[in-house]
Amino acid sequence: MKKIWHKIPEQVKRLSVLLIVIVAVFIVANSLLTPKDFGLVGHYRAGSIQENADRELKYAGQEACADCHDDLWKLKNANYHKNLSCEVCHGPSINHTNDPDQFKPEIPRDRTFCVVCHEYNTSRPTGYPQIVSEAHNPRKICVTCHNPHNPTPPQAPKECSACHAEISSVKSVSSHMDIPCTKCHVTTEKHRLHPREFRPTKPVDREFCGQCHSQSAKADKFIPRINMVTHEPRYVCWQCHYPHLPEAQ
Repeated sequence: MKKIWHKIPEQVKRLSVLLIVIVAVFIVANSLLTPKDFGLVGHYRAGSIQENADRELKYAGQEACADCHDDLWKLKNANYHKNLSCEVCHGPSINHTNDPDQFKPEIPRDRTFCVVCHEYNTSRPTGYPQIVSEAHNPRKICVTCHNPHNPTPPQAPKECSACHAEISSVKSVSSHMDIPCTKCHVTTEKHRLHPREFRPTKPVDREFCGQCHSQSAKADKFIPRINMVTHEPRYVCWQCHYPHLPEAQ
């Protein structure tokens, strides 16, 4: 055994000793730090079940709100905020459900509350209602114009940029800046009111772009032209060109 040990390289011996020490420390620490009731009923402490059961309840749950506020409940569930729990805006309300007269739920009135979700942010999905709070009716609180339980805008946005601000910003510095959105997209009034349910149409073939960019197109002379037969016939135009900024590479 000694002969074998002497044949082992010195660096391997040191690493072996270090590994043994690490394993020993882990075993000791595991035995000292692991609670005795860990793993008795699952991969957690058995006592944590009772600890969580003993915690003070703060949220009543939205079903409790419906018991007394049936009209608002039905209104909310039929509109854009249907997936929001009441306590998202009104705060924890278990005390209110137990004693409605003494404990009143919060009623947000400050403009800074709604913009947590609705301030313009490029990472939010297209069509999500967003505003620039510094420019959007800065002297009014949100509930002046919008009913939180039915937040449909008092009037449909007239400009596409109201919801598609990022696209509008990009398009404004492109060669397509003077082309109205409805030139390429057919939209209905229903899209303005329910943008996710009624989508605008989009061009589906090369011939659409060819109306302006083919060699035979009846368009202004300064518009770039291509031979629709020989110019990358296997692809549709927007596989190479971003329509809102077509000059970008």
